[in-house]
Amino acid sequence: MAINLASKYSDQIAEVFTRASFIKGKTAETFDLTGVKTLKVYTPITVEEVDYDRDGGLARYGDVAEMQDVVQELTMTQDKAFTLTIDKGNNLDQNLVKNAADMLRLQLNEKSTPAADKYAFRRFVTMAGTIAESAAKPTKADIISKIADASQALDDALVPDDNRYLYLTSEMYKLVCTSDEFAGVDVLARQSIAKGVCGEVFGMHVVRVPKSYLPEDVYFLVAHKDAVLMPYKIADAKVHEDPVGVSGALIEGRHYYDAYVLGAKCGGVYALVAADTVSDAPVVASGKITAGSGAAIRYTLDGSDPRYSDSAKDYIADTALTADEGCQIRAYAVETGKYPSPVAAG
Repeated sequence: MAINLASKYSDQIAEVFTRASFIKGKTAETFDLTGVKTLKVYTPITVEEVDYDRDGGLARYGDVAEMQDVVQELTMTQDKAFTLTIDKGNNLDQNLVKNAADMLRLQLNEKSTPAADKYAFRRFVTMAGTIAESAAKPTKADIISKIADASQALDDALVPDDNRYLYLTSEMYKLVCTSDEFAGVDVLARQSIAKGVCGEVFGMHVVRVPKSYLPEDVYFLVAHKDAVLMPYKIADAKVHEDPVGVSGALIEGRHYYDAYVLGAKCGGVYALVAADTVSDAPVVASGKITAGSGAAIRYTLDGSDPRYSDSAKDYIADTALTADEGCQIRAYAVETGKYPSPVAAG
């Protein structure tokens, strides 16, 4: 790219339009990864109730068993950086329009924040507890029904009513606003709403995001705040004035972050995607697992969800498996270029 020097140069810079993070403040802050690269999250497994046995002696409450747990491993992977210089001579020849602090802000707003948001949306969709397919692109005739399906899925998963966020593009938002299905759509404009939120649908806070932020085949994403994480371990940016080897300012920044869906609360994340973008579920029968050609399969033997469990393993074709006592083999498949399949059991 050129460094433009001119005898007559405006003392104003034409910045591109930017937006603040669409995700910040809408994720859980329960887990702290400070001091570690990998965090293991333990989810206790409760037991079913039994009838009290008055004549059962020491087993009146049932057979005693140690409480088990499921482990999900969260590993930080996104370690990003940037650096650039503002030469003192070039800046003088450009009417001092490149103030270092302003240029740092520009870099963060134009590159760092959008990149982190886009990554998080991809992760939330890929790790969603429910990835539903739509046979056709939603229209104003059925968009509300599809959003209602998402709301119902969260209800059935016992997800709390508060802190539900519906992320959708302006195209989908327009369909909501013009839908004949939703007579009360004007509530979108009347609500007293927080920054970055543009109304409510079925009690879910609507967050309108640019088309480029959601993955290409995703129509909308619903996520409960407590079901998703986006920890930042490093959010560092600095300006060095006249460091060794530079006559001017040296700008540096580093961002160390990641995004996850908590397996224990995966029912709080729902994505609606285009048809034929979700992998077919594998078949579990007679201790073996089969899936479509070229699909990778991961499974568990302890009854835990293989999409999140630390005990999940890669399946080798034709291997005979035996589930742990009282458990089923659970498996999911991922085909190249597609989202993970639903979990199958057998």
